[in-house]
Amino acid sequence: MAASESEPNGTVKKETMMIIAVTALLIGFLGGIVFSAYKTGPTTHPTPQTNTSSPFIKAPANGGISAQDSAAILSLEREVAVNKDNVMAWTQLGHKFFDTNQPAKAIPAYQHALELDPNTPDVWTDLGVMFRRTSQPMEALKAFDHARQIDPNHQQSRFNRGVVFLYDLKDPQSAVAAWKELLAIKPDSMAPNGQPLSKLIADVEKTIKK
Repeated sequence: MAASESEPNGTVKKETMMIIAVTALLIGFLGGIVFSAYKTGPTTHPTPQTNTSSPFIKAPANGGISAQDSAAILSLEREVAVNKDNVMAWTQLGHKFFDTNQPAKAIPAYQHALELDPNTPDVWTDLGVMFRRTSQPMEALKAFDHARQIDPNHQQSRFNRGVVFLYDLKDPQSAVAAWKELLAIKPDSMAPNGQPLSKLIADVEKTIKK
């Protein structure tokens, strides 16, 4: 997913001054980039298990469905109706719904794929992003946890956990902890705007101490 996205809920409710401080600081730090969870693969997916792009690719802001996408979705839906055990088709269908911003439809497609092959951390991560986009942060965390249990070095799921903790659950301490775990695996991890993740962590920690 190469296109940028803004948060579906627009303005974040801030229950405490700490959250206000966190949000103000991070908006400035990221230069206007709003936090989002990230998809594992490119907009077009060569296989359900291949990840050829950067770990931190934004999902699209909106999903105007082209005639080509509609045709591809219809073809995949026909395929899974006939061949219910086609994990590739279920995964590709999930990707298509993801790409066209139809998270409520992407979720069951990914779940079918994972019932057939539960050992694909990228698909778990994409499922988690879809749960987050349908305002189910706890389910998103569960999906990201599945991904990192399968692959402890899975960067996308670890980064996305921090996003959910900070942005959705208003828990900056847990976000920092999640991102520090990622840094322990990959010390040169970057935030979405290309800044070092270590700098983002340091900025969040400053707001926690206030």
